[in-house]
Amino acid sequence: MTIRNRLTLLFVGLVGVILLGALSATLLIHADYTNEQFNDRLRDRADVTGYIFLERDELRANAFRDFQRRFMQTLPNEVLQVYDSRMQPAFIEEDERVKVSDKLLARIVAEKEVFFTMGRRQAVGIFYRDNQGEFVIVAAAENASGRARTEYMSFSLVAVFVISLLLTYAAGRLFAGRALAPISALNDQVEGITARDLHLRLDEGQSEQTDEISRLARTFNRMLERLEESFESQGTFVRNASHELRTPLTATIGELQVLMARERSTPEYREALGSVLAELQQFRVLINNLLEMAQTDGTDLPRAEEIRLDELAWEVRKGLPDEQRRRVQVQLAELPDDADLLVVRGSRALLLRAVCNLVENALKYSAEEQAVEVRFSFEAPHTLRLQVLDRGIGITEKDFGLLFQPFYRGDNSRHVVGHGVGLPLARNIIERHGGQLTLRPRAGGGTVAEVVFALA
Repeated sequence: MTIRNRLTLLFVGLVGVILLGALSATLLIHADYTNEQFNDRLRDRADVTGYIFLERDELRANAFRDFQRRFMQTLPNEVLQVYDSRMQPAFIEEDERVKVSDKLLARIVAEKEVFFTMGRRQAVGIFYRDNQGEFVIVAAAENASGRARTEYMSFSLVAVFVISLLLTYAAGRLFAGRALAPISALNDQVEGITARDLHLRLDEGQSEQTDEISRLARTFNRMLERLEESFESQGTFVRNASHELRTPLTATIGELQVLMARERSTPEYREALGSVLAELQQFRVLINNLLEMAQTDGTDLPRAEEIRLDELAWEVRKGLPDEQRRRVQVQLAELPDDADLLVVRGSRALLLRAVCNLVENALKYSAEEQAVEVRFSFEAPHTLRLQVLDRGIGITEKDFGLLFQPFYRGDNSRHVVGHGVGLPLARNIIERHGGQLTLRPRAGGGTVAEVVFALA
């Protein structure tokens, strides 16, 4: 069922319930008023009956006939009864259509006035005291006109209810259609956007007031921006990865083809195979980096290990070859007394790999005699800062925004062996641990890679 139909039916249901309650209350009030009005007429009939039959000895004959003509037998199926103090019919013969029990007569004497029903008739009994004694007068009649009015009103209200529901349904569909028209327009716009048209954006409207439709359009546009960036990054990744994967394979195949072109001496074979081995080793490094990126992307990292970052800095230095270890200088600022403030939870192996990548990059892009500094500091209340500083070739301004794309390498680093995977892998691991990795130029030349953990 469409939203438009659901809204229409909900609107009709709510209006129907309210309208049914209002019309039912109106009918009940009308019926109650009709009964009360008829009861008043019955009371008047009983009073007139007592006046005529019990007081007629005090009236002239002309007056009695006038009362009888004006008030007697004017109600449908009317029955009048007058009982004396012994509860026997008096003045009027007992009407077989109405049988009044002694219990009811006694109640009328006790309560002075009682309204009751007798089949289809409404009745009233009143206690009447006269100079001739005490009497009970019962007047009963059928409220035919009142019942007819109530039935007519019931039919009219049912007709009003049905017609109102039909009008409400029509108005509800019109209202729902107009209310959902902007969503339908957005849906049509979204249908027209494909993977080749991610540069398109939805119309957010020109109204200054922010409504739900405008917010939905802006949300879709932000999603399209993220998708466009993701597709562009994916395209760049595929192009660069294809190039990086093809280069060692092409070099290896070319080397083997040259080697097999003619017979060679043993030293020549050893030299060629050594070159092939070096290319394959670089290819293995590239494949390992790709696998590590896949393992750290989209999977939940273990949080069981507690990693002290100051110890991790020394562990990174210790894992380097001897000739590179001598170039790395670890500097620790003043640390807090509580060692728990230096702890990050996560995977020690992955975080070690990330920091190693930063240090290895600094060593690789610096001259052999230049030192690399690893600085660690604690900033109250909960900030840990790890910096890797070098005096290497640095990063050009246009490359800063692209270095974290896999396989991207700056123009000034083409002469250095590498694949452009270390930095994206390091940032991915650090961000998965709740940290942030940034790069910036170092005053006087070189680069600063800074890792910040803002712990809770």
